[in-house]
Amino acid sequence: MSYQTLLGNVDFLESLRGKQANFLLSCAVTKTCEIEGLSQAGIPGNLHLTPTLDAEFVTTGEVRSLPEIASTPSGIPTPALITRAVHELHPFSSIELLDLGMSVKANINYFTTHALEIPSCGNIAQEGSVMDALEVFQKGVEFGQSYTTQAQYTLLAETIPAGTTTANATAQALGYDCKEYFSSSFKNVPRTLRDEVIQKALNKAQTSEDLFTKLSLVSDNMIVFNAGFILGLQSQDHKLILAGGTQMASVLLVVNSVLKTMGGEINSDNLALCTTKWIAQDEHSNIKALLELLDFKVNAYCATFDFSSSQSEVLKLYDKGEAKEGVGAGGALVYGLINGLSTNTIVQKIESYLG
Repeated sequence: MSYQTLLGNVDFLESLRGKQANFLLSCAVTKTCEIEGLSQAGIPGNLHLTPTLDAEFVTTGEVRSLPEIASTPSGIPTPALITRAVHELHPFSSIELLDLGMSVKANINYFTTHALEIPSCGNIAQEGSVMDALEVFQKGVEFGQSYTTQAQYTLLAETIPAGTTTANATAQALGYDCKEYFSSSFKNVPRTLRDEVIQKALNKAQTSEDLFTKLSLVSDNMIVFNAGFILGLQSQDHKLILAGGTQMASVLLVVNSVLKTMGGEINSDNLALCTTKWIAQDEHSNIKALLELLDFKVNAYCATFDFSSSQSEVLKLYDKGEAKEGVGAGGALVYGLINGLSTNTIVQKIESYLG
């Protein structure tokens, strides 16, 4: 089978075979990414451009705001290549961008960009660095309530450097015992540095009992907006796949906390998470354990795709634990694989981008 079930059963995904999805990419920046050595999700010194470059490449197959595709210091290219390859081989019905605080707007035309007038987030380790989490959440709810698409379901993806750090801080601040469950773009996780950053954020959050005040101090726009989006979408009968790893799990934990605080409920029958094999098998994180912290059930899957058949040593670094996920790679792979694409076909398309 082209995917593995992590939680739930196969019925959700099997019901989507042969159906077309809309791809919704959340693009955000947290200045937490400026902390040297914390993230390798992009080009050193230009991590704030990662969402911009990812958006450009996924939509057009080109990067326009810099001369080259974003890659890590060790040369590993962005997982946007994976998502773009699937789109070229078995297109999404459309690709839309959520501007959740990009530092630089993507240089593209004709693609729908939802300009939500949300500023970039500050560095969660710094005093005085806050976001208006309640306003961002409310904008997410409103977007979900009014969301329209001709597609039969939606893949919701993210691109935000240092996002696993803010996701970890978010979940811990909300009281979940999950410190060791979050992944990293690094194979060798910079645990000491990450723990220091998260602890500074948690120290700030301890000053308040209010849910949205805590989120304002420790979280990021992607997490908070999409938690609102998920709850807003409850008013519609539309299937949503969270295309991502532990960051998307943190989105669900925020949903969980909002429901507990406000006394609400969620029908999660139309909700699933799809990630990569690299996240599912990551020895430094535990996405299944994160999802099991939820008070509601959610289906979760991983694509069985890897680069073992590739001729590229750079791409094979994914199989060794580098990068792992991002830009909807896991969800895109599952989408492609359940619609008849083979692993070899996807690998060859990705290799063609490398020259």
